[in-house]
Amino acid sequence: MELQKKFEKQTGIKLKITYSNNEEMLAKLRATHGGGFDLAQPSADRILFAAKKYHIYKPLDYSKIKTEHFKPSLLKATKEISGGYAVPYCFGTTGLIINKAKAPEANDWSDLYNPKYKGHIAYRLKRPLLIGVAYSMGYDPFKLYNNPKEYKKMIDKIANKLIETKNLVYGYWTSGDTQKEFVRSGKIWVETGWDGIGWNLHKENKNIDFVAPKSGALGWVDTFAIPRRSKNVEGAYKFINFMLKPENAAVFVNHEKYQSASNGVEKYVDEAIKADWRRTFSKEDLEKVHWYPALPAACEKIEAKALERIKAAASK
Repeated sequence: MELQKKFEKQTGIKLKITYSNNEEMLAKLRATHGGGFDLAQPSADRILFAAKKYHIYKPLDYSKIKTEHFKPSLLKATKEISGGYAVPYCFGTTGLIINKAKAPEANDWSDLYNPKYKGHIAYRLKRPLLIGVAYSMGYDPFKLYNNPKEYKKMIDKIANKLIETKNLVYGYWTSGDTQKEFVRSGKIWVETGWDGIGWNLHKENKNIDFVAPKSGALGWVDTFAIPRRSKNVEGAYKFINFMLKPENAAVFVNHEKYQSASNGVEKYVDEAIKADWRRTFSKEDLEKVHWYPALPAACEKIEAKALERIKAAASK
């Protein structure tokens, strides 16, 4: 809200914000053929196939981007992953949120199907769950992206494992709020989650913290991309440049606890947030982070069917 008011005052452009996730955003943009919104924030790995297959994004004109506001390596990587349709905004990791008083030994994705924690497990029934469990079972899922047949075999095994162990799960969280409430209730000891959420919960209860799984946390980058039928393209570029200005980016970081692609934001970030990052990630943990490459359409279909199968299956 603070940044919204500041942007509107500086530019005279009135913002209308719709909160969504990757799946909902893609569905809305497909339904409108890239219309209805001037700017979107898909994850970097979810852009290229959507741009090529559904033509819902327009290539960015990077000459209108104030590149000095971006971390150079992150800008370069996002440009490559998205095929030139996006710039990075923020990044973070998905791993585990653990109640260490109740589950002090939990430290990997495999604890999501560990009978020891029966009735105290929760996760979000989305693709990061499949990818994380894949790593816990010894796979490298991203290396199979170009082999749909083998990718399906792997996903089928993961789905079977999650169906077999469905009786261990307390529930599925569907939003940041439910993610937090599950853990706050004391019923959930092991949960999938985002680092920023885990660090916020740690402020409330020192027994709760985000943990980078020993088989590797999943690294994500959220971006800015312009829908193909955007009606205020120049306003979209103004908003991107405004949000990546270091002092503005820090407002987001200090509130949400996620890292920013803004170059120089560290100068304005609270010391407690820097401490969260240092407490969670050793040098080894950082080297093991698995960053999402561009997701092929064939693999997304395979994942979607597996998630539906898990959701529909009865507990055993």
